[in-house]
Amino acid sequence: MARRALVAALPALALTIALLAPSTARAQSPFPSDDDKPKLAAVLVGFRTVWRSSGDDDLTGRVRNAQQLQWNDRLTSWINQHATSAQKFRALQDAQYLTAKGSGYDQSITIADGLGQRLGTLYAKGRLGGKLPLTTKLLNTTTGSAGDYFDTGDTKAAFGYPRPYLPVSTGSVRASGDQAACAPSRVSGESLASLRKGQPWATAAGDLRITRVAPAVDTSRRFATTDVTLDAGYGRASLCLGGSFPSGHTTDAYSAGLTLATLLPELAPSILARVSEAANNRIVLGVHYPLDVIGGRMAGQAAVAARWSDEKFRTQVLQPARRELIGYLQSACGDTLAACIAADRPYTDDPYGGAAPPALTGQVVTDRTTALIAYTERLGYGFTPITPAALGASVPQGAQNLLRTAFPTLTGTQRQSVLAQTETASGNALDTTTLQALGLADGSWQRLNLAAALSATVLRLADGTVRVLSVGGSPTVLDG
Repeated sequence: MARRALVAALPALALTIALLAPSTARAQSPFPSDDDKPKLAAVLVGFRTVWRSSGDDDLTGRVRNAQQLQWNDRLTSWINQHATSAQKFRALQDAQYLTAKGSGYDQSITIADGLGQRLGTLYAKGRLGGKLPLTTKLLNTTTGSAGDYFDTGDTKAAFGYPRPYLPVSTGSVRASGDQAACAPSRVSGESLASLRKGQPWATAAGDLRITRVAPAVDTSRRFATTDVTLDAGYGRASLCLGGSFPSGHTTDAYSAGLTLATLLPELAPSILARVSEAANNRIVLGVHYPLDVIGGRMAGQAAVAARWSDEKFRTQVLQPARRELIGYLQSACGDTLAACIAADRPYTDDPYGGAAPPALTGQVVTDRTTALIAYTERLGYGFTPITPAALGASVPQGAQNLLRTAFPTLTGTQRQSVLAQTETASGNALDTTTLQALGLADGSWQRLNLAAALSATVLRLADGTVRVLSVGGSPTVLDG
């Protein structure tokens, strides 16, 4: 979108932010960040530049940037159609929330392999065996104080974007087994029909080419103490009627996974690559688009930064959990954390069997370096910039606190500089750098590259400034 058009839309954007502000704070919350949560509308307001909801809570609306939404469609169909069978199974695992009855999975455990083959196994066993109570209370994606920080339901309703697998015609036949609420006469992608008809990634009727992943049973008991039935839930009203943007699973995966990476910055690139895989798995299933998981990442980052910026929460919850986790891993591994990491086999993944999505790589992960590459690519998914691409740094307030464990000897200003030097270029989908300049956004959560920042080698100069020399290793500060 041209800057002139963006400026013209600002009054509506500002109204949207105001309407989606959080409700009145709960009384007697133990931590300030329990109630003083970031406004998701402000974090994700960039989506308004590509889509405008009707406001009728019916997943209809107006396309504002056809090029961006067609790329969104094209990648979604390609990823869904080309994911390997193994990747589809992993996607089902990541989709299965832990229920109140104790069945299912906790996403903060299914991402365990991000720690490495041995450490990941030890971590999962520790979580399932009750050896990590503080860590569990923090990370659990159903009840955790960080893992379940945001409820995205109201935000999804406000943005009102239909899910990829929904047909565009209200006259389409309801899929066998789908609940009545999911009938196309009640919910469809009709507002996107003009984007899709005639495109190779859509059918002649204009439906996006999406293949539903069949339910399965996980008998491995890697992430639970019982066998678990896995089902993406396409035909459930809770999914088909829920807005696609932002991805709630992704928000929770990043809220938990990024917190885990800040507790173990020595493993941050691999942990975050695994978290980005969990997010990408929502596209593998065909229930979300790349823009949805980018938005979920942004929301998760804002959530974790709010927790790390809360001094009381930091000292009473985060730091004790870090001590517990490191102590457990070292005891279970039988050596220092550094030695255990060095001896371990790192996280690996090959989601498309060596094939590569349009304009992207195959996102194959074999080590720390390729983990960083895959993570970085998924920050933008190849979207063409829609606002100026050469603007200055745009680090949100509070984001610097995400680097406290990685760089405890740096000041807040120095940590902010590390984020500024490692962030991606401006202009990509959902970037709010332009809005920050106009006072309508507090920095850009879209541009942060935390896998790079948490793995930086930093030179601290005599004048107090810092310079990032490289990324991809253990977080290190050199004086010069």
